[in-house]
Amino acid sequence: RSTLSSRESTVLIVLRRCVMLFLSTADRGRPKPKEVFMVAGHLQEKNGIYYVVLTYKTYDGKRKTKWQSTGLPTKGNKKRAEAMMRELQDDFEPPVDPNGPPSKAMLFADFLVQWLEIAKSTVKLTTYASYKELSNSRIIPYFRNLGVTLGDLKAVHIQAFYREQLERVKPNTVIHYHAVIHRALKYAVKTDLIDVNPADKVDRLKKNEFTGNFYSKDEMNALFDAVRGSKIEVAVMLTAFYGLRRSEVVGLKWAAVDFEQNTIEICHTVTTVRLDGKEVLVESNGTKTKSSKRTLPLVPVFRERLLALQEEQKENRKLCGRCYNKKYADYICVDAMGNLLKPDYLSNSFQIILQNYHLRRIRFHDLRHSCASLLLANGVPMKMIQEWLGHSDFSTTANIYSHLDYASKVYFNTLILTIYTLLFDFSSCLEPSFCCVAVLSVWLVM
Repeated sequence: RSTLSSRESTVLIVLRRCVMLFLSTADRGRPKPKEVFMVAGHLQEKNGIYYVVLTYKTYDGKRKTKWQSTGLPTKGNKKRAEAMMRELQDDFEPPVDPNGPPSKAMLFADFLVQWLEIAKSTVKLTTYASYKELSNSRIIPYFRNLGVTLGDLKAVHIQAFYREQLERVKPNTVIHYHAVIHRALKYAVKTDLIDVNPADKVDRLKKNEFTGNFYSKDEMNALFDAVRGSKIEVAVMLTAFYGLRRSEVVGLKWAAVDFEQNTIEICHTVTTVRLDGKEVLVESNGTKTKSSKRTLPLVPVFRERLLALQEEQKENRKLCGRCYNKKYADYICVDAMGNLLKPDYLSNSFQIILQNYHLRRIRFHDLRHSCASLLLANGVPMKMIQEWLGHSDFSTTANIYSHLDYASKVYFNTLILTIYTLLFDFSSCLEPSFCCVAVLSVWLVM
């Protein structure tokens, strides 16, 4: 029959659709063919040797050439050289421009350079400076020398880097390296450059135990005598008494001191970072953590000293006139010319005074540890010390200072013995008032 029935036509249509569907799904699961780059090539003679000259365009449209020796003499080897040229053209992949858009084909070192600029707008300047220093000093040079691309980076590469670094630095430093690498690769996953984060598969390092150095009561008194009359006298005394961080004492402003309510608020910090070889002063209306922002009592001795210092600064402004640096007029820790006592200046001057007065060497930050140790030695509970120091987590305070908490253990041991005496020995000759205090103390702890 010259014509098909409607039923036969329907069957043919269905069959045709089935064939098309089969053909469209037949290649599923097969690896995608390698992307082909249009690259021109020709042979060039140089010093009696055939060279293949490849011409290609970069991602931004610029034309570039690449020369590669065939190692073949020009005499009688033209066909072999042409065959090598075609092979090189088929296998050629244009080098990834480190300044081009991020891709899995670029070196991991180049990706880190680009990621640092991306991260700059998402983190604090101090954090960015730390990331850049860690990256430029060790991470980027190592992986650039390794030559591994972002797409080929594996956990074994990262683990090998950590092992090498552990031969020269402590685990805490390597943990900082890991933080940078992990965050950079997390961004690569987020932007679909890679499927998984290889840093997730690396064994986590255990932090090295830290034991803070500290001064005893007698050593603190000797230190106060040594700094009396120096530029850093007030900074040292405030740091030692309140357990301040260096950035907190440098960042103290007169507005934070309430002479009527007798309080001092820790709410502003000043730090210095190095960026591109230059020292940058970072003033922030924030603290290290939310818990670091705290209000502490202004004790009489500091109230009088700060009032006197305020008058001194007013007098210095009058005497120096235009030479006085009014930029830091709101700050407490300034010199006679109004210049801010920067963090590094405090640390360096502190070491000079310790050396000149033959005092035991400690870091400026160890004044904070000294404050905590003296509080513990006088029976102050760890929880209160946490709030005094501005730690965000109780475990931070406990981990750093638990080895010093012997006085509290002795104190509570005495309380427990007293309770047992009260419960089982009514003929005890203990003073009633002492017993009441003991019971009340245990009740407060509970």
